[in-house]
Formats: sequence, C-alpha cells, structure tokens
Amino acid sequence: MARGRELELMHRAMGFATLALVTLAPLLIVVAAADPLGRGGFATWLADGMGLTGRSARVLTEIISPPRKVVGAISVWGGLVLALFGVALGGSVQNGYERVWQLPHGPWHRVWRQALWLVVLTAYLYQEVRTRTLLHGPERITLTAATGVLFFWWGQRFLLGGQVRWRDLLPGAVATMVGLIGLRIFSYYVFTPLIVDNAVSYGTVGVVLVVESWLIGVGFVVYGGALFGHWLLTHHGHFHLGHRHRHEERQRVGAE
Repeated sequence: MARGRELELMHRAMGFATLALVTLAPLLIVVAAADPLGRGGFATWLADGMGLTGRSARVLTEIISPPRKVVGAISVWGGLVLALFGVALGGSVQNGYERVWQLPHGPWHRVWRQALWLVVLTAYLYQEVRTRTLLHGPERITLTAATGVLFFWWGQRFLLGGQVRWRDLLPGAVATMVGLIGLRIFSYYVFTPLIVDNAVSYGTVGVVLVVESWLIGVGFVVYGGALFGHWLLTHHGHFHLGHRHRHEERQRVGAE
C-alpha cells in the first residue's frame, strides 16, 4: 500500500486513461479503418477489449464508430501526427515503470523506444481482435494469455532499457495479464448493462464515461501488475535467494 501511495497509483491510472483516450484512440481508429480485413472498425476493437456482447456492443459501435469519410480524409502526414501524439502514452508508461523499479528517468533520446513500443502495442491489439474471428473458447484464451504475458514482459524490459533482468520482470507481466483477465470479467458483468443504461440516460457522454472508467481500470492493472511483481521480488525473491546462499555456505563449511 505504501509503495502504491508513493507511486500515486490511482493518479497514474487516471493519467493513463486520459492519454489512451486522447492520443491512442484516434490512432487506433485510423489503423482499424485502414484494415482491409476489418469488420466494424475501432468500436469492434473496443467492445472486444471490454468483453461487451449483444446490445451493449451494438450501442458502443453506433456511438463510437466515426464516419468513413472522416477517416478516409486523414492523410499520411495526419497519421504520422497521430502516431507522434501516441508516443506520449509510451512515455507515461515508461515513467511509471521507472518509478516502480526506482530507476532514474531515461534520457530524451529513448523516445524511439516509446515509438517502437507503441507500434508493438498496436500490433498486439490488432492480433487480439483478429483472433476473435479465428479462434474460440480455450484456444483463444490460451493464445491471449500467452501473447499478453509476452507483450508486458517485453514491454517492461524494453522501456526500461534492459536495466532489469528478464526473470525479475516475469512476475509483473503475469500479474498484469491476470489483472486484465479479471478486469474483463468485471467489465462483462458490470459495464455490459451499464453501457446500455448510460446510453439511454445520458447519450454519448454516458457511454464515454463508462469507457473512460474501463481505461482507468486498465491503467491501474498495468502499473499495479508491475508494482506487484516488484513487491514479490523484494519480499520473497530476495528471501529465497538469501536462504539458498546460506544453505550453500553451510554446505561449503561442512565440506571443509
């Protein structure tokens, strides 16, 4: 709890949600619209990520989907500008990971890492949506869990510039994916009916508020998962390591 307060976990989660909605969402809208195999565009991506089905997914699609002519009017330069804005999200996540692991802030020229992380994040989200139509049941759950762990494992290592060992980052990646699965289940049971109720009561604003609340949950899990991995290593990893060293030392002394 103390490390969570020091990290300002909820504040960072809210910042993550704001940046995701303002900088990442427009970029994903363009990517989804440019997909020749796509069906439903960005709204389908969002509904799949939130675990929405039935009427709630249709309501979200009707409200979130932008007009085709607007997306088609975006030039290559416009897409590059959107990507540049999206890098800000990568910078925020990098800073959060640095605070979790108590590392100094990376130099400005590491922005290329944030840009590449954004590209891989977009590819990860794209394959998540595409597998929805190709795989079902346990097969998709297994693939989603495996690719999610790999992405968050690599993402921490990459954004931190290799300053933390791979094995130390794995618990945080697993915790992040477990948290996202839990958030998806929560979203299915809570946000699914809430989307419909808010659409009727408040219109577009109500739906956007639900989406923003879900994004806050995603940010909380992303930073909280890394924080849990750091806590686990600090309170248990070092203990087991020290215990092993003491055991080896006793064996060495006994042999002498």
